[in-house]
Amino acid sequence: MDSNLPAINATLNGIAAVLISLGLWQIKRGNKHAHARTMIAATCVSAAFLAGYLYYHFVVIPKLGHTPFRREGAVKIAYYVMLITHIGLAALNLPMILMTLYRAKRQQWEQHRRLARWTWPIWFYVSVTGVLIYVALYHANPPAS
Repeated sequence: MDSNLPAINATLNGIAAVLISLGLWQIKRGNKHAHARTMIAATCVSAAFLAGYLYYHFVVIPKLGHTPFRREGAVKIAYYVMLITHIGLAALNLPMILMTLYRAKRQQWEQHRRLARWTWPIWFYVSVTGVLIYVALYHANPPAS
């Protein structure tokens, strides 16, 4: 199970990207109730991802060790740029998501909309790059020599 967590986490990130895209589509069409349900589902999926991510990094990696990225050159630079922006924006995005949800819960719609305009693209970027990082590290990474 522990060795499957990266794939599970990538799947959760992919599902979150689909859900938040669906949520945006729903609100643009004026379907507020479907939007709310979808964004709550996206939040739950992202929370499940976060739990799996933290478990993997604090419990599994100390036992199994890190998986190093072994490509070189521009690919390695691109990978690390993506990884660093992913981690930084993920840390920034968590409180933004919580505040956006809080504003919706309090029916502070103007504040909710203003914050969601920043939260949504960051959340989408973090979700998509989470999948790309998984693919780069576990499927496009040459085996150790």
